Amino acid sequence: MNWRRVWTIAVKEYRQFFRDHRTVAATMLLPLVQVVLYGYLSSEVRHQPTIVWDNSHTAQSHNLLSAFVNSSYFAIDYYATSMADVVRHIDDGRALAGIVIPPDYAELIREKKKPTVMVAVDASDATAAQTALSAAQAVGTSTTQQLVIDQLRLSGEPVPRVGVDVRTRAWYNPGLRQEVFIVPGVLALVMQFTMTFLSMSTIVRERELGTLEQLIVSPIQSGELILGKMIPLMTIGYINVTIILLFAVFWFQVPVLGSLALLYFTVLVFFFATLGMGTLVSTVAKTYIQAVQLIQFLLMPSMLLSGFIFPIEAMPRPLQWLSYLIPLRYFLTIVRGIIIKGIGIGYLWPQILMLLALGLAVFSTAVLRFRKRID
Repeated sequence: MNWRRVWTIAVKEYRQFFRDHRTVAATMLLPLVQVVLYGYLSSEVRHQPTIVWDNSHTAQSHNLLSAFVNSSYFAIDYYATSMADVVRHIDDGRALAGIVIPPDYAELIREKKKPTVMVAVDASDATAAQTALSAAQAVGTSTTQQLVIDQLRLSGEPVPRVGVDVRTRAWYNPGLRQEVFIVPGVLALVMQFTMTFLSMSTIVRERELGTLEQLIVSPIQSGELILGKMIPLMTIGYINVTIILLFAVFWFQVPVLGSLALLYFTVLVFFFATLGMGTLVSTVAKTYIQAVQLIQFLLMPSMLLSGFIFPIEAMPRPLQWLSYLIPLRYFLTIVRGIIIKGIGIGYLWPQILMLLALGLAVFSTAVLRFRKRID
């Protein structure tokens, strides 16, 4: 074996690799991004946004609410004036838990009886809900123990019925089934990966084969070319959505509680973002390998920061701010809201508007860059 020739080939490969700045950046940065994100992401949800309907407004009820806050699992962000407020805030996702204290709470405590406090938790995310439900039960147990200790100090003998009865409720997913949370998320994730890769592949492959230049010199306008390529991809996307929904309902027993028409409309809005991302990458990458590397660099953080696996509430604040720029975050909220909660556009319109704005921004940027590239 001639080691001089081996070294010559190795030097050529080194030069060829480092000459391609896009490949170098994607290869070096992607592992770093993954390590940083996985290092900060956690499945444990603390300080869950909570709405409180305190019908007692006494020192005793305030002490109970302080116990919930001190547990570090609940953050009281909203105060309700009716049960409808509690339902509305949990439906639209502003609150993940609701605490309802009865009007005779303090009176029952003074009579050495056990008042009932309801804690409702959004169980569409079964993992986060299980943590919150356990924390609520722990607050009830610790409050009861403190009341027993206080009674012993006053009278010197225990009172069997003294304490607080915390009744927990898991809304939208009473059985705490993981597939109820995962399957709608898979629908959104599959749509992002499929549509992005398909739109990227169709353009990059034509450039590599030399057929894109033939289309450019033809009478076809750039807008017609892009639209002609996107319509078949959207058809494929809708077929995938339908297949996934059929599997969700008949195989995983996850019923669609909301409007199918609204779901299919929001899928169309999401297509603008995914197809735009693929088109944008195809204008940057020169080869198929470069395009795949760039797509991975974009899709991995998108998946991790969207709330598909890790709850957004459990992320550090800078990552939560960054997640507002990810279309998948809004589409996940929409899909889970329609399928799991059965809510409509009256609750989901802020997410739909944000998804539409981001989708149009990404798609418009991609189209403008594509037109500039072919001009």
